[in-house]
Amino acid sequence: MKVSWSRWAQVVAVGAAAVLLAACSKSANTPAAPAGPVTLKINFWGDFGLTDLKTKYEAAHPNIKISLNSGEYNAQHQDLQKFLVAGSGAPDIAAIDEGFIVQFRSQADKFVNLLSVGAGDYESKYLPWKWNQSLSADKKIQIGLGTDVGGLAMCYRTDLFAKAGLPTDRAKVSALWPTWADFINVGKTYTAKTKKHFVDNATNVMNPVLSQQPVGYFDTSENLQMDGGPKVAFQTSLDVIAAGLSANLPSFAAGWDKGFANGDFATLACPAWMLGHIQEVAPQTKGKWDIASIPGGGGNWGGSFLTIPKQSKHQAEAWELMKWLVDPAQQIAIFQKVGNLPSQPALYSDPAIQAFKKEFFSNAPVGTIFGGTAQGLTAQYLGLKNGPVRTAVENIINQVQGGQTKPANAWAAAVAAAQKAATS
Repeated sequence: MKVSWSRWAQVVAVGAAAVLLAACSKSANTPAAPAGPVTLKINFWGDFGLTDLKTKYEAAHPNIKISLNSGEYNAQHQDLQKFLVAGSGAPDIAAIDEGFIVQFRSQADKFVNLLSVGAGDYESKYLPWKWNQSLSADKKIQIGLGTDVGGLAMCYRTDLFAKAGLPTDRAKVSALWPTWADFINVGKTYTAKTKKHFVDNATNVMNPVLSQQPVGYFDTSENLQMDGGPKVAFQTSLDVIAAGLSANLPSFAAGWDKGFANGDFATLACPAWMLGHIQEVAPQTKGKWDIASIPGGGGNWGGSFLTIPKQSKHQAEAWELMKWLVDPAQQIAIFQKVGNLPSQPALYSDPAIQAFKKEFFSNAPVGTIFGGTAQGLTAQYLGLKNGPVRTAVENIINQVQGGQTKPANAWAAAVAAAQKAATS
């Protein structure tokens, strides 16, 4: 359409052009105004030691705000899976536990490939098996950076042991239970003298026993292997229940947290990260705990990874935060604060870890204890459906503890539940 310009329109056009030219000239010589604050959401469970670090990072990065979202362990993994399927809802950084990492590693296309942003520089810093747990089979995609490992020890209440006439020195306590059968016998002595339970839950005996077996629920070909390690571990948990040792307190539930403070149980299989949880939920028990060797020797319970779902709108900022969180200074601070043992073995000889003692746990040399267990770990393959299968089997144990399933029928029920979870 042809337009007839008036003098007024020409003046306006010229003025507008002048304004535009001035704006362009200014933008070419003056830095652009900073964008608004970027909020990075992190989903995790338990205590990752992030509260203090959030404050520190935000102070050094005024344009970054960090939203910490701690939830229930299973729910966080289930929600992440739903978000990935839906294509929305995922956080900027998602923590994933070792029990679920293979499941999510198989969906690597839904995560930022950290190798593409420089994560290859970190490989030599990690325990080899830890690095490989979040690495694709063809070694071309790395979805996560490891935070901690869960080498095992046994936490115990020295005051409750003393009341039962049991030794309290950590070396003497360790000598009481070289095997799980010995551990159960010590538990029988404890319950007979105190009329109280010895362990928090039979599932928290089963899982450490299972972690000590050569093969867990799945072999490396993803075949369910219930008659191997799972059967040994399941029977040990039934023996604990039959001996009346279990307080039947579900992990991370309100009753479990209260049980730490109330003395409802005297022992607890303790990966390094458990120390922070005990301190948090039962601060009044400071000085009443100590740490001994785990029966059977070895094993790993937990240990997590940080990942960046592709749904994140702030991938570059999330990567910068992740790198900062796994730097030695932050990893050591987390260990000293909540007990999470780094996945980077060079840090185990750092005096800040090697010489570190935990006053809350009777000045136990936690750096030496857990650093040593981590160095000797052999990784167990956990399988794509390890998380759902583990939950299904634990449910059967809880049914036995609750009286809904008879011990004689429990193994068959566990196998059926595991098969259903593995194929669903």
